[in-house]
Amino acid sequence: MSFLRRRSATPTGPDFDVLAMDPGDWPGDLGAGLLPAPDGSCQGVFLRYDLFGGRGPAMIIGNMPEGSPVRELDEGQVPFEVTQLLLALGNDEPVEVLETEDIPVMHEDNLLIVRRIKCSEGRISCTQFDRSDGVLVTIASWDRPITDELYQLLKPLPAEMFQTA
Repeated sequence: MSFLRRRSATPTGPDFDVLAMDPGDWPGDLGAGLLPAPDGSCQGVFLRYDLFGGRGPAMIIGNMPEGSPVRELDEGQVPFEVTQLLLALGNDEPVEVLETEDIPVMHEDNLLIVRRIKCSEGRISCTQFDRSDGVLVTIASWDRPITDELYQLLKPLPAEMFQTA
């Protein structure tokens, strides 16, 4: 599958393909963030999709490779993407993971094992799955359930989107 291949490392962008929704398919605003390591490598990419007219994102999709420090969570700690979603919304209430459930989902011709994460804040929907290249994809949504149809919208984004001049 094309979104599972590795690219050579470049100092100006991620060294892995970013799986997300194409900005052209999203009617609102899109923002992207790179998590740099001290050596200049990319420790992750997250995209903020805003449907609320600048009042905060409706969804954050993160792509975090193996070794990314944001993947190291304590028991009950929410994923980085949930934290970013709450920060963007100005919500500073403590949130924790209550339970997780693994479910099978088809993406194109491949079976994904998707981990649904139930948070103490009921308006948050969160799911995760591991790609075969070791990148963890996390989707965090505010006040909108994550349905199986969403996975069909996920595709690799062009590397040029993450290059700096």
